Amino acid sequence: MSDQNDDDYGYDEATGEWRPASDLAAEKANAAKARDASGNVLTDGDSVVLIKDLKVKGAGQTLKQGTVIKSIRLTDNPEEIDCRHDAIKGLVLRTEFVRKR
Repeated sequence: MSDQNDDDYGYDEATGEWRPASDLAAEKANAAKARDASGNVLTDGDSVVLIKDLKVKGAGQTLKQGTVIKSIRLTDNPEEIDCRHDAIKGLVLRTEFVRKR
């Protein structure tokens, strides 16, 4: 019996088909990348700009559109980034509200 990964298949629930495991793994890796509102890939240390006014819960403050956030950190969730702002510590933003600078 062969130990090659070419013989491994996985069930793709989205399409309802059995597909090669290598294809499913590649799609999962691409989907796990954090992307901004324009579709650009975000990495640790990037600077981003807010594309919308955001009310910050618990801080009683609003971050205005155009605010630059420097040195972001990616989280386990590709839809969220961890960042720091002068007035707000421990700020987590959704990637749909930022654009890479």
